[in-house]
Amino acid sequence: MIRFGIIGTNWITEDLIKAARGIEDFALTAVYSRTEAAGQQFANKYDIPHCFTDLETFANSQELDAVYIASPNSLHAEQAILLMNHGKHVLCEKPMASNVREVDRMFETAKRNGVLLMEAMKSTLTPNFQAIKDNLHKIGTVRRYFASYCQYSSRYDEYLKGNILNAFKPEFSNGALMDLGVYCIYPLVVLFGQPEQIQGSGLILESGVDGQGSILLNYKEMDAVVQYSKISDSYTSAEIHGEKGTIVFDKISRPDKVEIRYRGGGIEEITKPQMDNAMYYEVQEFIHLIQNGFTESSVNSRINSRTTMAIMDEVRKQIGLVYPADRA
Repeated sequence: MIRFGIIGTNWITEDLIKAARGIEDFALTAVYSRTEAAGQQFANKYDIPHCFTDLETFANSQELDAVYIASPNSLHAEQAILLMNHGKHVLCEKPMASNVREVDRMFETAKRNGVLLMEAMKSTLTPNFQAIKDNLHKIGTVRRYFASYCQYSSRYDEYLKGNILNAFKPEFSNGALMDLGVYCIYPLVVLFGQPEQIQGSGLILESGVDGQGSILLNYKEMDAVVQYSKISDSYTSAEIHGEKGTIVFDKISRPDKVEIRYRGGGIEEITKPQMDNAMYYEVQEFIHLIQNGFTESSVNSRINSRTTMAIMDEVRKQIGLVYPADRA
């Protein structure tokens, strides 16, 4: 049984709890919140026995073995490093940090303390993403990867009224690239590694974060096209184009339906059964790694998390998107 603590009392944390409680070896024992009222309310809702408002006390607690971090992006590195220095394993919500410098510090801390640090990128651990990997050879030489995640944010309505919420504040290392673009980039990196060239463009809002953007990434024999937005919607599929056919999947953030469309006209369904809540698989992977003494995932690995963040750093540099965390 792995005893978990939780940082963050938002909807994504609630989704993770619902998914994780379907795993036999998951136990939720503690929650950290800045305020007693919010923390206790969350603890009561999910029958969590211990509530903390002091992060140091939380990190030092003997009531937990691992922590899921779902705080604002700008707090991930500081919180994860404190927890790992107290011997806690960390499952950190994407994006793992504000920049690659912070990612390096986090993994160095994990290595020094002999604990597991894993980015909570749910899509790459699903059965249907594994189906994509397993069947990639069928489409021949890959020539293009295309991924789109454009989802109009309800918080943008508030933004237009002059009420700037955290999702659009640079001090929290937020914006379209970090929130949605990462879902397009991480699977690309897992499948094809580091690109040779990166060309990014984006729209910077008056608050100082990006509302949307596009990236062209060049590899030796292929290219990748990525688009993302928090200020408009898109309904296009994700695709991987090969010389013999194309793999088409419905959602880059959680592929539920996957098929190969061959050049000759045939269609092969390669969809696998999977849980409705894809966060189940990231928790399952994380617990399996701890129980078997591993300090790194082979899929959501250090190199994949670092490469993804390095790509986002370069895109931000090109479009002029700077966070306070970059100057720290």
